[in-house]
Amino acid sequence: MSVLVVGSVAYDGIETPFGQVDRILGGSATYISLTSSFFSDDVKLVGVVGSDFADEDIRLLESRNIDLDGLQVDESGKTFFWKGKYHFDLNTRDTLDTQLNVFEHFDPVIPDSWRNSKYIALGNIEPGLQSKVLEQVHRPELIVMDTMNFWIEKTLDQLKETISKIDMLVINDSEARELTGTHNLFKAAGEIKDLGPGHLVIKKGEHGALLFTGDEVFSAPAYPVIDIFDPTGAGDTFMGGLLGWLSYTDDLEPQNMRRAVIFGSVMASFCVEKFGPDRLKSVSEDDIYSRYKEFRDLSLIPDVQAG
Repeated sequence: MSVLVVGSVAYDGIETPFGQVDRILGGSATYISLTSSFFSDDVKLVGVVGSDFADEDIRLLESRNIDLDGLQVDESGKTFFWKGKYHFDLNTRDTLDTQLNVFEHFDPVIPDSWRNSKYIALGNIEPGLQSKVLEQVHRPELIVMDTMNFWIEKTLDQLKETISKIDMLVINDSEARELTGTHNLFKAAGEIKDLGPGHLVIKKGEHGALLFTGDEVFSAPAYPVIDIFDPTGAGDTFMGGLLGWLSYTDDLEPQNMRRAVIFGSVMASFCVEKFGPDRLKSVSEDDIYSRYKEFRDLSLIPDVQAG
């Protein structure tokens, strides 16, 4: 099934305790599209880049059979650039530089032939733009959305309106608490689902993820990655893996939702092993399914007999 991805395409400067890169491909749409393409052969990307966007990065996206007809190239400026420095625990970071450049005036236009896409990924962009995307598509099977604390703090009413139109929200634990003003994640989940989405994933970083679908709750483990170099893009990679699996199977039943969360976690665990999307360039299908099995084995609990 087709996957339509709308979000940012960017360059990042990243510093962690284990090294740094001055400029590497990034952006929510980039990570989601690259990861979804491991499962779906019909991924379509909508975003904007500037005159400095490198041919090699176009070739990388095309090598994964990602359709770039919706990628706008604005020759009047440069591509969105973000620079950040991670602390030793890799859970917190400082933003050192943000240059919106051509992304400041991004106006997502969905090509006519893409408007019947069945699976929609709304990357972390301004909620009003996310709503604008939804006005252009027709009866998708599943709309998955990401957001961040900046939009919670600055555009809360618009954000809640957009959330009311989607099927699944994917956010982290601190964002869930801030969105609801509720510390307990299970209570926060109930309040978020009351806004409209039937499915919710709350990511907990190194502690895994929680899936709330219907009346069911699923707790997924985190993979014990030994060498974490860069957490940038891990959340978007998670979303791409989750949505990619759901589009591949075209199955939205609770059991398959659980599998999708594990596949999202699998792909995120690969992403953090190198800077930017570099690790995703070398991941194989065998790598993915082997690590999926390891994830599954992490949470197997032997049966016991009463008495």
